[in-house]
Amino acid sequence: MTEYAKTDAPLARQSIGSISPYVPGKSKAEGAAKVHKLSSNETPLGPSPAAVEAFSDMASRLELYPDGSSSDLRKAIAKAHDLDADRIICGAGSDELLSLLAYTYLNAGDEGIYCEHGFLVYRIAILAAGGVPVVAPETDETANVDAILSAVTERTRIVFLANPNNPTGTYLPASEVKRLHDGLPKNVLLVLDAAYAEYVCQDDYESGIELASSAGNVVMTRTFSKIYGLASLRLGWMYGPEAVIDAVNRVRGPFNVTGPAIAAGVAAMGDKSHLARAVAHNTEWIKRVSDGLAALGLRVTPSVGNFVLVHFPEGEETKSATAADEYLTKRGFVLRQVAGYGFPNALRMSIGTAEANDGVLAALADFMGEPA
Repeated sequence: MTEYAKTDAPLARQSIGSISPYVPGKSKAEGAAKVHKLSSNETPLGPSPAAVEAFSDMASRLELYPDGSSSDLRKAIAKAHDLDADRIICGAGSDELLSLLAYTYLNAGDEGIYCEHGFLVYRIAILAAGGVPVVAPETDETANVDAILSAVTERTRIVFLANPNNPTGTYLPASEVKRLHDGLPKNVLLVLDAAYAEYVCQDDYESGIELASSAGNVVMTRTFSKIYGLASLRLGWMYGPEAVIDAVNRVRGPFNVTGPAIAAGVAAMGDKSHLARAVAHNTEWIKRVSDGLAALGLRVTPSVGNFVLVHFPEGEETKSATAADEYLTKRGFVLRQVAGYGFPNALRMSIGTAEANDGVLAALADFMGEPA
């Protein structure tokens, strides 16, 4: 427990001292002639040109407050996914919505469950709300339904499940997610974080729309930060039961989504051809990158997202993830260290441009081939 505040100063909630601040992926490589940032799972295709144009068109109206309910964006999302717009809420990235859910449904001492290698924001959100984080162990770097259900107690109020998960890229099929939901008490909220859903091509996957449409204790969160290329605008959305949407709407800020973000989001949602190109690029390159890394003798966790988790040899300091990260960074390839997720000897690599992907493979071939 961190000594967060002195007694002669305002006291933050006790659980705040247990929070380790979120550390994003680095973006710089000092001294490199060209930098390929592959640390934050950003799309190499960038945003839709239509989204860029819509964003630019808002420049002359920045003095005006945005629509507080993001109605145009909710309608665009509803049309694209055949949903009820009244059951959609938008936020400043899905991160904000995850935190709002914790604030809304956790009282002091209530428990929130997340998986062993799950998104670090879940723990932060639970602690910030005064709750108690509970970690469910994974199996083969994949969420384990039985472990999650075994962690449920009478104090459990919320379960966070990233599907697919970051940073592993693994997922639970729809049948396992349904089994998880069936095993949860009705008063426990199941949060399905589907930030990478658009990239998944497996037939047994379901983003969470079906469960969130039919169950009273399931919500699904999505983001525009990944495949839509709008990370800088901080834009996300959530779909769920009317009662949950109503409760969260009472907590969120009145203008939590900016006007330019709304406009860009509407345009991005309508550009299906840009989305298809992004999926095609990722489908091609995630296999080529995974196969290339495996050919170098590196273990890769099978991923359905737009990134791969690369494991380096154990017990070889000169071939460790830390050494590889330093080697790559000097050459302008910036990957993500994931020790905070329980992988001290692995790096997460976002799927980038052809130049970036080939460059990492070539650099790692040199790195692995160098004598100790």
